[in-house]
Amino acid sequence: MILRSVIMVVVVVGILSSASQALRFELQSGHTKCISEDIKSNSMTVGKYHVVNPNEAYPLPDSLKFAVRVTSPQGNSLHTAEKVQTGQFAFTAAEDGDYMACFWAEDHSPQIIMTVDFDWRSGVQAKDWSNVAKKGQVDVMELELKKLYDTVTSIHEEMFYLREREEEMQALNQATTSKMFWLSFLSLFLCLSVAGIQFWHLKTFFEKKKLI
Repeated sequence: MILRSVIMVVVVVGILSSASQALRFELQSGHTKCISEDIKSNSMTVGKYHVVNPNEAYPLPDSLKFAVRVTSPQGNSLHTAEKVQTGQFAFTAAEDGDYMACFWAEDHSPQIIMTVDFDWRSGVQAKDWSNVAKKGQVDVMELELKKLYDTVTSIHEEMFYLREREEEMQALNQATTSKMFWLSFLSLFLCLSVAGIQFWHLKTFFEKKKLI
């Protein structure tokens, strides 16, 4: 049982480590790149970004600067920075939805291509576990178990969140089906009405011409 718990803790730690890897992308001058993250409400989220030095033997050139803006699903600005080479942000999500982080660089001649490292974490991954850790083997095991507990809690909350989204989609599908039914019924009624009017018009025309 103890061995199984230790193995489970190791697996969870591996998942957390792989989930916290930074995203690296190239940003050209005069272009914009946006990254979205689906975050639940009341979830803590932190982000760090910096320009990768193309030549570590020399200081980072001043020309390698960019601007960044983080917005909520409603378009509200949560973080803004201009002409920076590194920075970070942190906030608690006030609503469910896709949060957007956009990076852009000003036009430059000749064109410049810079590499940006971006680490965006939310939920369990957003916690600074280094400040929670203590010295001693027993305390280390307690820390790993706390990570496991928080991960399970996060998965539990995610399941409820997905269930709510599924219920919303089902309600939307039912409403759409109901509207399509009434629209089809109205279309059929209009077609029959037009056909009846045409039949009456032709009948009246032929009676006047004494053809029938």
